[in-house]
Amino acid sequence: MARSPAYRWLRIGFALAVLGALTACASLVDRASANLGRQLSAGILDHDDPATVAAGLPAYLLLLDGLNHDGTPNPTRLCLAADLYGAYAGSFVDEPARAKRLAKRAFDYASRAACATDGKWCELGKSKFEIVDAAMAKATLEQADALFCLGGAWAGYIQAHADDWNAIAAIPKARRVIERAVELVPDYRNGQGQLYLGVMNSLLPPAYGGKPELAQRYFEEALTRSNSRNQMVRVLYARHYARLVFDQALHDRLVAEALAADPKVPGMTLMNTLAQRQALVLQATSKDYFE
Repeated sequence: MARSPAYRWLRIGFALAVLGALTACASLVDRASANLGRQLSAGILDHDDPATVAAGLPAYLLLLDGLNHDGTPNPTRLCLAADLYGAYAGSFVDEPARAKRLAKRAFDYASRAACATDGKWCELGKSKFEIVDAAMAKATLEQADALFCLGGAWAGYIQAHADDWNAIAAIPKARRVIERAVELVPDYRNGQGQLYLGVMNSLLPPAYGGKPELAQRYFEEALTRSNSRNQMVRVLYARHYARLVFDQALHDRLVAEALAADPKVPGMTLMNTLAQRQALVLQATSKDYFE
């Protein structure tokens, strides 16, 4: 499967959802730094210049590598590393080979976190769907964070390796992990789980296992749970669902709404800024795509 801008847009949507992990990252260093971490996280998420953010994030990646280098499996630390590596690879890395390496690193951290959370989850990445499904049926509310961590990193890995059919074949397993997480915590990060599922159910046409009707329901729920303030939902809804079912009216409405919205929303400014850039591309290519 050829790599396309669509996959990058999906990774942006997934990745920016986890940038809030910077707050917890700072608190892991010492309690005195927690306030600074919260302020720094807010500053990044409210930033309207993605290039500045891209230049600063690698320092936190190295910090988390160091924190996780002591050999003691700490699910919180491991998930922070998975989240931030996924955020960086998905939002700011254009070179495919490098994005693949970083997405794999994110997935490896998330897999270690899952294993540290429940010993029966240590081989989920290599297991058949039936085993993953059975494990998810037993997952508890206390394990939901680890499921979101694993599901998000797994989805990012699939996107970075979109030219590998072995990765694509893992979509049902990654989707089941996120489904269970959403069942346990429906309001996680203002509908981020529903956004994951909206995209994952519209990645492929129905003949290859895609479920566009289900995808639309998830996209609509993600909009509702974010109070329509997350413009990345509209962009991914337009790109993955409206284009898949060839609905130009819906596509153009979603793009227009994303562009008309004020991007400056606390905690979402960076994401909305990037979303509006992608909305301009969708707007410019709409006529050629649908005609």
